[in-house]
Amino acid sequence: MNDVWERVEPLLRQVERPARYVDREWGVVRRPDAGYHVALMYPDTYEVGMANQALQVLAARLSTLDDVACERVFIPWVDMSAAMRAHEVPLFTLESCTPVAEMDMLGITLPNELTYTNVLEALDLAGIPLRAHDRGETHPLVVGGGPCSHNPEPMAAFFDAILVGDGEEALLEIVASHRASMAAGLSREESVRALAGIDGVYVPSLYLVGDDGVVRPVDDAPARVTRRVLADLDTYVSPTCPVVPYADVVHDRATVEVLRGCSRGCRFCQAGMVYRPVRERPADSIVRDAIASLRCTGYEELSLTSLSTADHSQLEEVLRRLANRLEGTGTAISVPSLRIDSFTVPLARLLGDGRKAGLTFAPEAGSQRLRDAINKNITEEEILTAVDQAFTAGWRRVKLYFMIGLPTETDEDVTAIAALVERVFATARAATPPGERGGLRVAVSASTFVPKAHTPFQWDGQLPIEEVRRRQVLLRQAMPRKGVELSFHDAGSSLLEAVLAKGGREAAAGVEAAWRAGAVFDAWSEHFSLARWIEALASAGIDAAAYAAEARDRHGALPWDHIDSGLSSAFLRAERERTDRAETTADCTFGECTGCGVCPGLGVDVVVAGGERRG
Repeated sequence: MNDVWERVEPLLRQVERPARYVDREWGVVRRPDAGYHVALMYPDTYEVGMANQALQVLAARLSTLDDVACERVFIPWVDMSAAMRAHEVPLFTLESCTPVAEMDMLGITLPNELTYTNVLEALDLAGIPLRAHDRGETHPLVVGGGPCSHNPEPMAAFFDAILVGDGEEALLEIVASHRASMAAGLSREESVRALAGIDGVYVPSLYLVGDDGVVRPVDDAPARVTRRVLADLDTYVSPTCPVVPYADVVHDRATVEVLRGCSRGCRFCQAGMVYRPVRERPADSIVRDAIASLRCTGYEELSLTSLSTADHSQLEEVLRRLANRLEGTGTAISVPSLRIDSFTVPLARLLGDGRKAGLTFAPEAGSQRLRDAINKNITEEEILTAVDQAFTAGWRRVKLYFMIGLPTETDEDVTAIAALVERVFATARAATPPGERGGLRVAVSASTFVPKAHTPFQWDGQLPIEEVRRRQVLLRQAMPRKGVELSFHDAGSSLLEAVLAKGGREAAAGVEAAWRAGAVFDAWSEHFSLARWIEALASAGIDAAAYAAEARDRHGALPWDHIDSGLSSAFLRAERERTDRAETTADCTFGECTGCGVCPGLGVDVVVAGGERRG
């Protein structure tokens, strides 16, 4: 241990959950003598960040480099950050308690807009200047990535570079480029500029925003940064011996990614658009890595993860093989992202050990018209059939996700949610033996629609917060009282999400002002303050309510136009027009090419485990 640990250890007696700040967990890899040091940071607490699968994947990839050390960093909770500032303790890595400012590179995931101020909190605690142009030769390279990289502009000022897309190969290329620059004695500016030559890497300092709002390159930077895509998921083995935390964390279980991408085409879903095309891992690889991970970690639950796991062409085979291998071990297998139209009796039986945890389905809308408008491509009959099958197979709880404020939604669509829930409850009750009906529960969660970049709804505005709240009251009044638990996502935090999701570089000043006013852990309801954010955004010249509600010209400039997700603008506009007509578009994985542009544009085709299918 070093002198930083000697200053940290006394603080652990004063704070909540000291296990957040110590290492020595099972599976930790230490390389104190490595020639290059990377800190990977998830901008939330330890228990949230340790559940992030991408962090484990990227750490495993970096561990393949012999002379590179990869260490983890999370955001200290408010009690610890206050103690660290009071005792002048800098933000440190877990593995070696090294100050983050002494690392060669700091890689930061951007999982959602409500973590933006946490990024600034981390930089400040580390003693790293917030804005990239203020950093000197001794500061680490600050590189971002993750879901929010698809509209990087609100956070662009705080990063030296941002990776758009898959990181398994690109991160190693970034490390190699930076090491080569350091060996050649290049300046920080030259080192950062060199990163722009890596596919998928956006260097904000090489782009300027014109008076027309268009982001344009300077010098020889590419006009558009094309999303990086890993063509074959089976190129690399999944992390089979990840770090096992001391403390309980969110999703505390072994995880194996079974596929990446989704082409179902839900028009509100950014992940379903920007992670195309679908790429499946073979059944043999999934079973191999799952068994290896369970053996190494000792977990008693295995999660098969993806955006739509039940779409895997060999899922039932995978589940049968795992059930046979794990028989008698008490290991539960979960499929967290289960589509209603993929739920079958055989699948229900194979997942039977998970009955106590309940099932989660996402109809998203109550009426068939609105489900068609958002391209959900499920019918009420499919919803009720899935519920009947699940409760007949022994489940007694189901959670349903809906959205309020989707484009073209009416009051009738809102009350249709309640009517559908009532039919779901009646179906579940009929499928449950009379003696067990007392434990029957239907949980309903209604979030607020947030328009996202690179989706057919990227031009839409969000409902005014007063209207959102009116519709929430309307739904509550219409909802059945008995056996149904209704919850809403906070409308204020959804408003902020919309502002930052739609924002350009002008939003950076608002993010910084909010952080300086005390905004941190905005995803935690006890710390979120809409009033603070409204004031901070106003100081940057942004009227939050008007900005979120603004509908944009479908042929005009957008702040993220320089980021090429592979989706053609013509496809997105056509999908938005089909919304107004409540017309659906089929999933290209199972049918004809829809012309989204991803496969030819990125040179990667849809790949299913049973063989490659080209759209």
